Amino acid sequence: MHTRTIGTSNLTVHAIGYGAMHLSIDPERRPSETEAITLLQRAVDELGLNFIDTADAYCANEREVGHNERLIAKALAGERRNRVVVATKGGSVRPEGRWERNGRPEHLRSAGERSLRALGVEQIDLYQLHAPDPNVPVEESLGAMAQMQREGKIAHLGVSNFTIEQLDRAWREAPFVSVQNQFSAINQRDQHEVLRWCEEHDVAYLPWNPVGGRGKAPTLGEASDPLEEVARAHSATPHQVAIAWLLQLSPAMLPIPGTTKFDHLASNMKAADLRLSDEEMGMLGRG
Repeated sequence: MHTRTIGTSNLTVHAIGYGAMHLSIDPERRPSETEAITLLQRAVDELGLNFIDTADAYCANEREVGHNERLIAKALAGERRNRVVVATKGGSVRPEGRWERNGRPEHLRSAGERSLRALGVEQIDLYQLHAPDPNVPVEESLGAMAQMQREGKIAHLGVSNFTIEQLDRAWREAPFVSVQNQFSAINQRDQHEVLRWCEEHDVAYLPWNPVGGRGKAPTLGEASDPLEEVARAHSATPHQVAIAWLLQLSPAMLPIPGTTKFDHLASNMKAADLRLSDEEMGMLGRG
């Protein structure tokens, strides 16, 4: 099995994790509770999945806070829980279904306690600040999380949607083991600099939406889609190529693609076996 260690932590997991957001976020399109639990259990038992990313805000609205975490807790009840690392996040809220940020220490304290109950654990494996709150210094937000870590309620800290400047400030407050930003072959933006920061600090990079969604970013605006071209050469899917590109880009990478279909998840995880040539890596962009 291809593995990655999450930063300087003692957490070694499969090189490809699973982002569980789509099991909860859209009440019109999400699977039933039974379907979601079955998907997670099959992924653990049949595919060797052992890293799941969630958040308290992966839900339809504020009345459902913790929906995704509770699904995961039900799916992993019993011996499966000892085989899986679960990362969750706090710092986002869903008033009337909107996405808003709340990095106040008192909110993060209550959110962390609520996540412990939702996940049914005494300690969160990896707790990430979902996004910096423009109204709260990142030092205050990280400080609250670090206090919970000192109390034994959090094993490891992480951050998400951070800039280099915010990473530097947060690092001085409380060292963390992961950064979760949006990064893919078709949505690279300025993330190569963040990736280099992670490599220099021995921090894992967890790219969310690692297949980049639909459409082509300017860096890949060729007459033919490079992802499609490379996929045909390997008898693979564009999703597999996008994930393989990230894995080969850096040993710090730990992609967390999301899906509601078991077959799609199984296909995604096969990307760890795909090896791209230097030329193909260049076609997709090295940064």
